[in-house]
Amino acid sequence: MIKLDSPRVWRTYTGGRRLNQLHGNCDGKVSQYPEEWIMSVVNARNTGISSEQEDGMNHLPDYDNQTLKALIESAPYYYLGEKHVEKYGSFPGVLVKIIDSAERLTVQVHPDREMARRLFGSEYGKTECWHILDDTPVRGVKPYVYMGFKPGITKERWKELFFHQDVNGMLNAMHKIEVKKGDTILIKGGVPHAIGEGCFLMEIQEPTDYTIRVERVTPRGVVIDDGMCHQGIGFEKMFECFSYNGVTCEEALEKWFVRPNVQSEMPGGRIVTLIGYDSVPFFQLERIEVTDKLAVNEVDRFSGIYILKGKGKIVSKGNVRKVEAGEQFFLPAGVGMWEAEADKENSLMIMRFMGPELREMQD
Repeated sequence: MIKLDSPRVWRTYTGGRRLNQLHGNCDGKVSQYPEEWIMSVVNARNTGISSEQEDGMNHLPDYDNQTLKALIESAPYYYLGEKHVEKYGSFPGVLVKIIDSAERLTVQVHPDREMARRLFGSEYGKTECWHILDDTPVRGVKPYVYMGFKPGITKERWKELFFHQDVNGMLNAMHKIEVKKGDTILIKGGVPHAIGEGCFLMEIQEPTDYTIRVERVTPRGVVIDDGMCHQGIGFEKMFECFSYNGVTCEEALEKWFVRPNVQSEMPGGRIVTLIGYDSVPFFQLERIEVTDKLAVNEVDRFSGIYILKGKGKIVSKGNVRKVEAGEQFFLPAGVGMWEAEADKENSLMIMRFMGPELREMQD
């Protein structure tokens, strides 16, 4: 297993206090670096803000600080597995983040694969899934999200709201839903949404940063660069990225809230699938809860893990590595069986994530 660094990424919104705490910094400060990217070979798209070519990419402290992307490309069959490379090439096909919002994010949408090919020349869109890590109210407000159009919202009406910058009208066109710790929410490409203030979540997604924003000023008053709104395709074309199929709130809850599935349970802990390939073929996210010792069997494919809580050690092929909250690792395809062991005073909570299902790519 290969240790990764913890890249923080600039965004148009503020946050990151709980991310700081996760890494042992309890100063309580927020900043415009509210996201930590995990197992990332993707460059962040911050038009007008940053031109760093490796912004958001993971680097490897034990490999002369080279990027994870460069390491994988040096031996893709070894790192990703033969089946993955045959279907998807040397690209992992997945990106994971931890997001800590101190303010509501701007209303936005991401393209599905069809639109990503047509408008951005990309084989990947940005279907994503959120797993809520904490539901502590912020300034008395319970965490919430906006998601999906209500029935009756047309492209013409949505464009009208945008060109008048009627933010209240935009928000009222979507469903506002309170979220609680443990909720898992699938946001497919084309579904409009906005993460609310106070959300602390892990996001697994297709590996792009195509974000269409329809608010030209953030809730905090920061003016957003035009390119950050339309991502280079122009204000007219960006409206093609939205799905205008409205749903009721009950339909939204049934359609997009995913129920967890206990994959295995044993005396040393359990593995829970939070979202699996039965819901979407693009990625899988699991929670590994370790109370003593727990063996995890990796198939012939890569994965990544994030230590969300506790301390302990991981044993892989006879190698022992101490781990603690806030650390992330890349597991090459050939790692095989590995064992997680919690310290006596600590239970371990590990998030595990995998790339696309090993079958033909589907839209």
